Amino acid sequence: MKLKTLVSSLVFAGLSAASQAQLAGHNVILVHGFQSDNLFHPPSSNTEIVQNGENYWSSYWNSRAEARFDWDSSERIEDGTAQRLYDDAVSMSQQGLCTNGCVIVTHSTGDLVTRYFLDNQADWLAAAGHEPLNILTVLDFAGAGGGTEIADTAVSMATSNNVFAWAALEAVKAWVGGDLDSNNLGVLYDLQPSNARNLAVSPSSVPRLRFAGAGNDYYGLTGGFITGTDDGVVPTHSSCGAVSAKSYESCSRDVYFDGAKDSGDVNGPSTLFYNHYAVLMGDDIHHNGAIGNQKGVKLTYVDNHFSAGGINVDFSTKNESKWYWRYNYQYVQNSSNYTMSETVFNTLNN
Repeated sequence: MKLKTLVSSLVFAGLSAASQAQLAGHNVILVHGFQSDNLFHPPSSNTEIVQNGENYWSSYWNSRAEARFDWDSSERIEDGTAQRLYDDAVSMSQQGLCTNGCVIVTHSTGDLVTRYFLDNQADWLAAAGHEPLNILTVLDFAGAGGGTEIADTAVSMATSNNVFAWAALEAVKAWVGGDLDSNNLGVLYDLQPSNARNLAVSPSSVPRLRFAGAGNDYYGLTGGFITGTDDGVVPTHSSCGAVSAKSYESCSRDVYFDGAKDSGDVNGPSTLFYNHYAVLMGDDIHHNGAIGNQKGVKLTYVDNHFSAGGINVDFSTKNESKWYWRYNYQYVQNSSNYTMSETVFNTLNN
């Protein structure tokens, strides 16, 4: 696809004007996830897309970021979204946003959008005569980079008109909030696992830190159409960054989502995508709770005490034994007092 320079998006609109919104001394860029309303009411202007992006991150991250990549879920990633990414990247490069290195924070489909961006941005910006953005690391909350089977179900229902598949129709409707047809599927095509896992697959030098949940969402209607453990939208194989789209119950082979340790006997992936690190898991964290206001969940850890792109991952931890159960448990200290995003920011912002 040939990209051309257009008037840049308002990537800094609604964010901190004081230029103090950073993580570990580095500017933060946000990349939001799937917005189902775009499918039924495509944004009529770039201003609306920007406003949607600001609203998406209102719970926590907006005040801790300097910029966003805002995009439209009614468009395909390699089409309209690619052009928006290019325009915003040119603007960010011109303004020197990432001279000191940037951290990208994604949610859901933002994981896949960011992977596509990282795979292409150096070529895009070099061709336009600009320096590529210096991205140090990416924090992926409930990442959908491996796709989700509920997108397969949505596309199938919209294109086959199988009105007798009541359970599937209700699951899709609960997720997207309405009835789909073949003309308003947009990024859902990209979210099908077979498509997601073949989009921008070149190994990247940018570390991807994964934060996954396994909580119930959408009244439990969607889980029956998603492979393995899920957060109501995204399967564990995707949120953990697993190489294979298999049925997993954890990001680890040694610890369950609830922190129970069972060395070598947990059904988790043996291999993650290159430079992907499964960091935190929360048994009751649902899809939107990962970046929202959900508290009261004891988080456990998989990878800890390491550095990724200059960002130190060093969560304070504790072990617990429960007399009535055979497992020992490992937790992040005091994590139930905070949201997942707060726990991550407070630890990594050092």
